[in-house]
Amino acid sequence: MEQRLNTARDLFLNHPMALIVPLIVFLVTILVGYVVRRLLMRALRAWTTRTQSRPGLILSQALPGPILIWVLILAVHLAMQSSAAPSSVTFWGARLLLVLWIISLTMLSRRIVRDMVRLYGSQVSGALPVATLTQNLAQLAVVILGCLFLLRAFGVEITPLLTALGVGGLAVALALQDTLSNLFAGFYISVAGQVRLGDYIKTNSGEEGYVADISWRSTTIRSLGGNMIIIPNAKLAQAIVTNYDLPEKRMSASVSIGVDYDRDVDRVERILLEVAQQAAREIPEMLADPAPSVAFDPGFGDSALQFTVNFQVTEFVKQFGVRNELRKRIFRRLRAEGIGIPFPTRTVYLETPQKPGTPAAEG
Repeated sequence: MEQRLNTARDLFLNHPMALIVPLIVFLVTILVGYVVRRLLMRALRAWTTRTQSRPGLILSQALPGPILIWVLILAVHLAMQSSAAPSSVTFWGARLLLVLWIISLTMLSRRIVRDMVRLYGSQVSGALPVATLTQNLAQLAVVILGCLFLLRAFGVEITPLLTALGVGGLAVALALQDTLSNLFAGFYISVAGQVRLGDYIKTNSGEEGYVADISWRSTTIRSLGGNMIIIPNAKLAQAIVTNYDLPEKRMSASVSIGVDYDRDVDRVERILLEVAQQAAREIPEMLADPAPSVAFDPGFGDSALQFTVNFQVTEFVKQFGVRNELRKRIFRRLRAEGIGIPFPTRTVYLETPQKPGTPAAEG
């Protein structure tokens, strides 16, 4: 250690240019790189603002940090090349800088891929859902490629490594059978497109709500009450699922009304149809095309004539508010027309049992 310090002291005192030149090269490279970075980022932000490009915005947000790292790597490399350092130092220094460059490039690519998947998955028709699983798979692919490049940089043969991983992967698959089952089920759910983010679904076991996320293990559903329902992907893949947003969001709904038996059926149908058509024009969530309809169905009830008003709403959850408003409009109109809505009635016959030996009353 003392000998190395003496060598460094001798080099600094007797050959100062051997240290000053690399230092100057390092500082000049840092300065030039910083200026180039400022100009490049300013031009990229100006282009993004002018064209409103989302990919440009993603790049402008992801590039500033990695560019500084690349400038630093280049400055150190040029400084070592211009120094009188031993070849072994420059060789291992170059290897270390290459490792840092591959790592920084991998992290940058991982962030860009994540943001691109999030952008195009939500905008492009037919693209994969922007779920946690989709983003994680894309980032995992980038990290794996980065690791392969890193191994090649050190001269490691990949083929034997892949063979060993294949043999070991069989044992891992047997040990993690449930976890892998959820993983592949989640991938199938995302790719199939039958359950998408934002869809309102209901399973045969009763869980229902909006699909909030599809991760590597489970699918998260947000119920109408705001609670989160977590379903393992394997269970969801095996369940009978009703998707109220496919093939389209609008759906049919109905309201049942009962009136007195002494009312004219045609008049009641006409009144109900007028109320429904006016409501379709005034209630935003109720569709006017196709037009509402009225049917004398189920018809003859126990204590009333039963009618059904059929209509369509923009999406599943809107039917509750539309039904509420439509019932109030029908009730007010029937009351104004003097048409009553009867209460359920029952006729009860009471018989007094006769005592034994009592002669029956003559008819």
